[in-house]
Amino acid sequence: MSEKPPSIEVLQGIDSASEVLSYDGQKTREAVEPEILDEQLFQKHVTHLGEAPDGGLRAWLVVFARVHFQSIEQSLTSFCCSAGLVMFSTLGFLLSWGIFQAYYEENLLLHTSPSTIAWIGSTQYAFMCLPSLVTGRMFDLGYFKVPFFAASCVLVACTFLTAECTKFWQLFLTQGVGLGVSCGFLYSPAVVIVSHWFSKRRGLALSLTTVGTALGSIVFPVVAQNLIPLIGFQWTVRVFGFILMATLGTANALLKRRLLPVNVRGGLFNLKAFRNKAFTVYCISGIMTLLGLYTELIYLSVSATAIGVSTDFSFYILAIANAASALRVSYGLISDRIGAINTMVILTTVTGIATIAWPFAKNESQLIAIAAIYGFSLGAYVSLYSAPLVAMGHMEDAGRRVGMFVSLLAIGGVAGPPISGAISTTTGGFVAAGCYSGGIIIFGVVLLLVARYLHLGRLWGKF
Repeated sequence: MSEKPPSIEVLQGIDSASEVLSYDGQKTREAVEPEILDEQLFQKHVTHLGEAPDGGLRAWLVVFARVHFQSIEQSLTSFCCSAGLVMFSTLGFLLSWGIFQAYYEENLLLHTSPSTIAWIGSTQYAFMCLPSLVTGRMFDLGYFKVPFFAASCVLVACTFLTAECTKFWQLFLTQGVGLGVSCGFLYSPAVVIVSHWFSKRRGLALSLTTVGTALGSIVFPVVAQNLIPLIGFQWTVRVFGFILMATLGTANALLKRRLLPVNVRGGLFNLKAFRNKAFTVYCISGIMTLLGLYTELIYLSVSATAIGVSTDFSFYILAIANAASALRVSYGLISDRIGAINTMVILTTVTGIATIAWPFAKNESQLIAIAAIYGFSLGAYVSLYSAPLVAMGHMEDAGRRVGMFVSLLAIGGVAGPPISGAISTTTGGFVAAGCYSGGIIIFGVVLLLVARYLHLGRLWGKF
């Protein structure tokens, strides 16, 4: 009697539950704690497990669109771009906060201090991170499509409502809280879905996905610069809403997960994960890094006008910084060779140095050069932070692990920009704020090195 042919799960290569791939592709045996996995549900839903496909049409397009093809190799690529649309619409949009900061300071909120206005932007970043604690757990359990669609509707609605706001508290609620929370419900699931489809080339896939972030943070400032003089601020923000409606509509129609949901015990916040010292130090490093990571990006347009750059061109300097980060695909290629943390250490150190140098720019040319270096190096952390997290445990728990980390980043995200703004207001310039932000970024890099040592058990290695 002939054997039963292998199931499609085998062909697609679903990850093994009894073995977990370490970041360099070597299989590392790890005991599965009974407290972590619900064995009965696991055996029921996932019976044939193997490696991630690491390529093909469907996998590269979770890095755009869900497309059904006969060939597995073609169908795998249908995802690398859909996640890119999500990044464009969420982090790409939020990283354009600098255009709002400058406009509010000079027009809409003229009598409000810059550090107070910065609370809107920092709240966006924080609330983008906080829901990840919930969305990561929900994703692991299989709740993806409905929350994703609901968050997309809220994001578009809040964008249109922002155009109607005239007071600080209105902007804080719609743009700070509303946009931030809805982006948080969209962001983490998109990151984890890409990790479903890639293992050895995960760094490259994640970097390609976050190119959407760079494109969004270029498109929105350029659109604002050209449309505000023509149609005004309100209609410019409405145009943003129509753009988001198109990109998120496409992403909702086309995104798809690969692995079946698994009931992972431990609740939303699994404290047992912190028994892993490398994971704990990595989380602390993330908080420290976020305290200073976006300071230059937020205040770049404002500092440009302070040294005599025209208001019109100051928006383009922000776009230049974001355009430089579009080269982040190279980080994925590098990280697949030397490891994600190793790549992050090198380039995030450059980010810290560029942040310290930023306030010392005395003319337009110097500021453009520093902004380009800052933008190029900034993309490494944003692109690769999730790769080590996925490698620090089982794929079945990856959503919650990434969600826990991103939620903790909210501490740095909400506190960083207002602290920098307060320092700038107190000192009457950006020198002290730049030194504080750059210094704390470099401290975060030192903690990355500690996390790598704790994970590998040696001072150097691929991770």
